[in-house]
Amino acid sequence: MELWYSERHTPNVKLSIKVDRQIFSGKSDFQSIEVMESPEFGRFLTIDGYMMLTEKDEFIYHEMIVHPAMAVHPEAKRILVIGAGDGGVVRELVNYPFVEHIDLVDIDEMVIEVCKKYLPQTACCLDDERVSIHIQDGLKFIRRCKDEYDVIIVDSTDPFGPGEGLFTKEFYGNCFKALKEDGIMVNQHESPFYPEDAIAMQRAHKRIVESFPISRVYQAHIPTYPSGHWLFGFASKKYHPIFDFDAGRWRGLGIKTRYYNTQLHVGSFALPNYVEELLEDVEEVE
Repeated sequence: MELWYSERHTPNVKLSIKVDRQIFSGKSDFQSIEVMESPEFGRFLTIDGYMMLTEKDEFIYHEMIVHPAMAVHPEAKRILVIGAGDGGVVRELVNYPFVEHIDLVDIDEMVIEVCKKYLPQTACCLDDERVSIHIQDGLKFIRRCKDEYDVIIVDSTDPFGPGEGLFTKEFYGNCFKALKEDGIMVNQHESPFYPEDAIAMQRAHKRIVESFPISRVYQAHIPTYPSGHWLFGFASKKYHPIFDFDAGRWRGLGIKTRYYNTQLHVGSFALPNYVEELLEDVEEVE
């Protein structure tokens, strides 16, 4: 008998992946967590039935949510990561020699423990001495922070359930307050392709534009996410993602990547017309 994992992307579209076996299934205080193994994508993590990452394509997401901001900021020493219990963001961040401290805040300890055990490819650097793990609601954690971080990376789940509060105007305002005077915030910005996802993307973008003087959106291709077309938000107090980007400096760090490079950094901010129109519809001023 063949086993398949299927995720509904719209009422008319499903993604289905053939599964060899289920490795883990559990329910935390917040959500259902599963790890499965597939012949095409390797092991993959789902939360409440939604795909979070696969071993085959997670490098795209994690490189693109980390390196654009880290390449623009001249020397980001203190980093806050909200969500990202799978460890992929931390794995990319520890490549930077000037990073001194990383606070990882995730509401669900089970996600971290499951990923450490079953997804060591992403969770391999959570024990780095620069990393402090806080099992806490990111919304509550950020409220007490002021002028503290150079970069904040919001690697949230989708805007419902435990991740819903990480898409509010209050949250983005608190991120602004928690950043130093030249700080940068990056968030996963959902997909622009299917109407329901596009509405969530527009809502997040509107709230970020209202909170930050510089707000840009960039894109990546992630095969297992809805439509494969995924967006990220780059919000900054001071630095522009292209005009203040020193490609030579980043290349000089010698960081090995499989997706991100300095040419792609610039190109990823060039968006299709239909995405630009969706963003313009909710931008009051740019």
